[in-house]
Amino acid sequence: MTKKVRIGELYIGGGEPIRIQSMTNTKTKDVEATVDQILRLESLGCEIIRVAVPDLDSAKAISKIKLKIHIPLVADIHFDYKLALEAIYNGADKIRINPGNIGDEKKVHEIAKEAKRYGIAIRVGANSGSLPKEILQKYKSPVPEAIVDAAIYQVKLLEKYDFDNIVVSVKSSDVLTTIKSYEILSQKLSYPLHVGLTEAGTFVAGTVKSSIAIGYLLLRGIGDTIRVSLTDSPEKEVIVAKEILKSLKLRKGVKIVSCPTCARCNVDLLKIADEVEKRIQNLDLDISVAIMGCAVNGPGEAKEADVGVACGAGEGLLFKKGKIIRKVKENEIVDELVKEIYSLS
Repeated sequence: MTKKVRIGELYIGGGEPIRIQSMTNTKTKDVEATVDQILRLESLGCEIIRVAVPDLDSAKAISKIKLKIHIPLVADIHFDYKLALEAIYNGADKIRINPGNIGDEKKVHEIAKEAKRYGIAIRVGANSGSLPKEILQKYKSPVPEAIVDAAIYQVKLLEKYDFDNIVVSVKSSDVLTTIKSYEILSQKLSYPLHVGLTEAGTFVAGTVKSSIAIGYLLLRGIGDTIRVSLTDSPEKEVIVAKEILKSLKLRKGVKIVSCPTCARCNVDLLKIADEVEKRIQNLDLDISVAIMGCAVNGPGEAKEADVGVACGAGEGLLFKKGKIIRKVKENEIVDELVKEIYSLS
């Protein structure tokens, strides 16, 4: 059980639901483009959004962005403590800093003082690619112990100034290093943990690596908020994060069971499954849907699902709660299946 920390209108830690985060890839000072992207992410299930703040215009844009979005906003700041202060003054719900690159301790103290005055949280954390020189010299390489030491140093620096509204992360681009780092850290601190890989990679590789690391840690009870970091659109980050939580039964949502197809399949099952998934991905309904291509496993899987279809040659047999309800033509399968799914909402 970790400490409960408030981020805007949400809480993380302390037994709260695992929150999904993402980060915009627009220029933050382009308010219209940034708001448009955040609203799309909201519609997909993003619950906390982070924006980069590389300059003063970006920090000042936060107040305008906040007026048009509905989820907590985190300002990501490096190097310049004045940008952190400006983000706080413009309404950021949380700031993400690395105290080690902010400069002397007086600047860190100023950030902690203002964050406390405005009642906002600070996320600190260590990444394997940007560890302090003295820690790298001690450990020779970015091993888990080095990453954890760097994070704990940052936490203690904030605690020194009587600040404890903290979220912590220890990320690597390597799956095993990430897992071990969080395992060690979870035994040393009670602050909520932001879990994910950093620079996980492109869509396929990043999805696989993130699913293994995040899934493993959540199964062990480690992690209070997650981000799937992909070299792809933020929208895909949110979709993958939702699927991770749904597969672990940590989030409600429609679970789709579909076959990989083979020579026995006589319909365009890939097109059918993709279209059904798109049309129900935002449906907050805890049911299973089977989309099967032939008579081998099709009827069995479809019967076990809440709603399902077992396809034949140019047609499909619809099932609902284990019973056959009707036969439909191939070009009707998507509409009819989606209609039956929504009938359960």
